Amino acid sequence: MKVAVIGAGTMGSGIAQLCASTGHDISLVDTSEAQLERAGTAVTSSLDRFVAKDRMTREAADGALRRLEFTTELEQAVSGARVVVETVVEDLAVKQEVLRQTAAAAPAEALLGTNTSQLSITAIGSAVPEDAHRLVGLHFFNPPVLMRLVEIVQGLTSSEEYVQRAVAFSEGLGKETVICRKDSPGFLTSRISAIVRLECLRMLEEGVASAEDIDRALRLGLNFPMGPLELGDFNGLDTYLKILNSLESTLGGRFKPTVTLRNLVEAGRLGRKTGHGIYRYDEAGKRLDDGSV
Repeated sequence: MKVAVIGAGTMGSGIAQLCASTGHDISLVDTSEAQLERAGTAVTSSLDRFVAKDRMTREAADGALRRLEFTTELEQAVSGARVVVETVVEDLAVKQEVLRQTAAAAPAEALLGTNTSQLSITAIGSAVPEDAHRLVGLHFFNPPVLMRLVEIVQGLTSSEEYVQRAVAFSEGLGKETVICRKDSPGFLTSRISAIVRLECLRMLEEGVASAEDIDRALRLGLNFPMGPLELGDFNGLDTYLKILNSLESTLGGRFKPTVTLRNLVEAGRLGRKTGHGIYRYDEAGKRLDDGSV
């Protein structure tokens, strides 16, 4: 089955790799040639690590790479696709414009998925009222090739047929699913994780413990796979701030970003992608300290 993934950032390249590794033909599209080159390098490196750890054969990894196409042409990417997954920046206007272009170019029966962690599926779909019934939230988690869950979000106008198609597609990728039946800000997981990460930032501001000890406590004591502060660095503190601003505007003051988070973003300390966030990193992304603000 052909799948088009729009946006070649961390999530887009990861979803593309996941789909290619499970037998789908993938078109990964981005407006930036440089971003596509980075995505290609990231996917190749990731597959090589899977082979080195005996989690995938060399033959399977090479097959996944052969099923991947990189392009800057959106119409070419979505032509013939049965599933389109949009992974562009968490900005409502940008997602709406991408959806308009996608709905006009993709097959009329294609499932349209948006990978958002907190934006309203209904609001995104309002840009294409005649096609909003086939738009469903497909919230993958970072990194998509490893995380088990896909959160399916039903917008007010999403049809049950397309919700179930989204479930079947996600399960076909080897994922487990939950369905958020009410298009509520932050859905299920983003609301919970935002509150936990905010409390960790507050404890860090108050000097209760170092960032490393806060993260270590949640990893070892609560079985978090990654500490909330290091996860913020991993995903990008600027992305987290956008999510919190959106949640605060719709759900109230309990989601108000901390002063430290705002300052880190203003200073350009966005996490691993800039080499410095709550923690410092070397050029390979290896952490260098135990965290400070």
